[in-house]
Amino acid sequence: MSVPGTILVTGATGHVGRHVVTGLVAAGADVRAVVRHPERAQLPTGVDVVPGDLTQPDTLDTALDGVGSIFLIWPLLSADAAPPTVARLTKAARRVVFLSALEDAANQRPTGFWGEVEELIEQSGVEWTFLRASGFTSNTLEWAQSIRTDGVVRAPYGAARRSLVHEADLAAVAVHALLEDHHVGRAYPLTGPEHISQVEQVRTIGEAIGRPVRWEEMSRDAAERQYLAEWGDPEFVQAALDAWASMVENPEPLTNEIEAVTGAPARTYRQWAVEHAAAFR
Repeated sequence: MSVPGTILVTGATGHVGRHVVTGLVAAGADVRAVVRHPERAQLPTGVDVVPGDLTQPDTLDTALDGVGSIFLIWPLLSADAAPPTVARLTKAARRVVFLSALEDAANQRPTGFWGEVEELIEQSGVEWTFLRASGFTSNTLEWAQSIRTDGVVRAPYGAARRSLVHEADLAAVAVHALLEDHHVGRAYPLTGPEHISQVEQVRTIGEAIGRPVRWEEMSRDAAERQYLAEWGDPEFVQAALDAWASMVENPEPLTNEIEAVTGAPARTYRQWAVEHAAAFR
């Protein structure tokens, strides 16, 4: 039996959240989406779209009225602003499903903001499920412009082997966790079904769009300068670069949790690339 009340989806217009909304609507749930700009949101008919900003908890009262469960994506690279927001969310809802990160095969609590938000949720006393995801397939959309422009991806650690997970698979697990009681207290390590290097990802995109795409290896120093300009958080940049460096010899873990929860095998990177080919053309 699911938790009574409305299900609130944060990040509802993003890659994962949009699929969560669609899956909940298909299941007949009462769904509310909290977004910064409701007038821009393009979500299914019947979804209650309300304004709110997770970084400003005093804007969330309308969104939280009558809520039983919450799908949470933390929108910042730091958890500094998280305590008052998580306190407000967990006071209003009985269950929180949080999209977190997978760091190692042991499935320990992750470092960084993911782990800090997990700890806040757990300490609140609500029912919780943590979706500890490996790298997102959708993150490779950041290559789209350079692929469209000159058919080249410039980045570091091309040999890093990822177990990239499709956003729709993450959403499918989230829907089960929001609607079913037996996922409470579980921290699921969620990955794609295969190891695929960054060079192979680029080649796969080329095959999906019908023209060659080339990987150009970038030095760590050059990548650090670029990512600092783009992301602005030195600690996060170093952590990301260290993780990619490690994956050259020690690829991301592989699990079968998506199929175990949903009954369907995890989608491959090739499936994702074919589905999103238009973004790279």
